[in-house]
Amino acid sequence: MTALVVNGRFLTQALTGVQRFAAEITRMLPAPVTVLAPPAAPAMAGIAVRHVGSLAGHTWEQFDLPRHAGAGVLLNLGNTAPLVLRRQVVVIHDAATFAVPEAYSWRFRTFYRALQRALVWRGVVLATVSAFSCDQIARHLGVDPQGIAVLGEGAEHILRAPADGALHARLGLMRPYALAVGSLAPHKNLAALSATAGMLAERGMDLVITGDIAAGVFAGAGAVPQPARLVGRVNDAALRALYEQARCFVFPSLHEGFGLPAVEAMACGCPVVAAFAGALPEVCGDAALLADPTSPADIAAAVARVLDDAALADHLRAAGRARAAGFTWAAAAGALAGVAARLADAEHAQ
Repeated sequence: MTALVVNGRFLTQALTGVQRFAAEITRMLPAPVTVLAPPAAPAMAGIAVRHVGSLAGHTWEQFDLPRHAGAGVLLNLGNTAPLVLRRQVVVIHDAATFAVPEAYSWRFRTFYRALQRALVWRGVVLATVSAFSCDQIARHLGVDPQGIAVLGEGAEHILRAPADGALHARLGLMRPYALAVGSLAPHKNLAALSATAGMLAERGMDLVITGDIAAGVFAGAGAVPQPARLVGRVNDAALRALYEQARCFVFPSLHEGFGLPAVEAMACGCPVVAAFAGALPEVCGDAALLADPTSPADIAAAVARVLDDAALADHLRAAGRARAAGFTWAAAAGALAGVAARLADAEHAQ
């Protein structure tokens, strides 16, 4: 069996969709698996983490990690990887630094573009999470899409912890609400929910937004619709409670490599309105109502349809649960392990 080595730098990073992917995939990979991480990385429940080197961040990844990777296939689950190794798989989640450059600082997007182009030049094996991302990465990095493995993601993690039954009282969420999950990144497009927020307020409902939503940042950027209830980042038990009690989940993002929050909402039985953009039509299929993310009025109208049509809402709940059941971390991890095995076999055959 191919020895798998996981780049554990994700353990030192804040939890977003990329780090969620890395953690869940790592838990589901078949043994033997070795996780190598920087010295400051926290423990990982149920997984043995080996701390190596003395550096941190990208310098650890480029200099310490390759010295300890050994003879196994190195799995890099979060968009970056050491340049000196060729026996590795790199999961690039999307081509957002190319497609929506305004979402990133000049330094960040310049570094990521240069690193990913160099990894392609080195001949590493690429993987991603959707057919949409596969096509985008192939176009922007100049590679054959047939050579990029599409893994998918999973949603079962959101059902792992019981819903936080005290959350709504603790946050003072006493009125019915629609839920959005997002950040200030321009491509998350929260500003497009302005008409939705107004429509909900007229109905005596709230628009609740969770994610990286520090109030001071939002006030300075002016990117959040008003009125809205901003509840900040929450844990999985709280997020599950929000999904389960929401009358609708609305996801107006302009660019998503996969769109995990939409699938989490589906798994929790929440009707979904998603943008007709990025990977969302592919991932949601007919289990969501799709709207034009460039039209605040179209998004609001779609949310209103879900609120006013009980049969439609019930259909979306049932279709969403069925759709979410088709995305599992076990399947994604198995696909990645297969990519690693084929890489190892190809090298042995040479």
